[in-house]
Amino acid sequence: MTLYREKGFDETTVEEIAARAGLTERTFFRYFADKREVLFGGSKDLEGALVGALSGVPRETGPVDAVEAALETIGAALEQLRGRDFARKRHAIIKGHAELYERELIKLATLAAALADGLKKRGIAEPLATLTAEAGIGVFKVAFRRWLEDPKEGSLARYIRESMNQLKGAITALGARGRKGRTKRAT
Repeated sequence: MTLYREKGFDETTVEEIAARAGLTERTFFRYFADKREVLFGGSKDLEGALVGALSGVPRETGPVDAVEAALETIGAALEQLRGRDFARKRHAIIKGHAELYERELIKLATLAAALADGLKKRGIAEPLATLTAEAGIGVFKVAFRRWLEDPKEGSLARYIRESMNQLKGAITALGARGRKGRTKRAT
């Protein structure tokens, strides 16, 4: 991360990364396929943790609330593991490179698919499982960005909860507006 910030992602070589870490290039390639993987290593672990968090939510919990609980669990774990400062630095590097940003979006799509599969295992049918998972990952993206950009110290889990509540409120308001429209047309 330091090299990427000092020299830029494109200018940093695997040889430099390995040397800074006290490794040979050969050892580096045992852990990472390329220098991009330094930023995305652990994606499979994150996916497993998210699915595990979802499976830990009581079965009687509705799909939206189950996804919210799983995301809050993961948010708290990410915050504790890496911290906001690390996340800000990583985000700045990724945001500045289209190839890395595309990779980040693929990672999020993979998380949404895993979340949808987890919901299906809980008995949630399609398309509700996919809709809920995709909305949940959308909430996570918004909450994560808010957490990074807010100068106040707040937990990622809190931003997830607030963002999910905003989405729930918007859906409720749309439903109420739709019911009013149907009532007017019926009379």
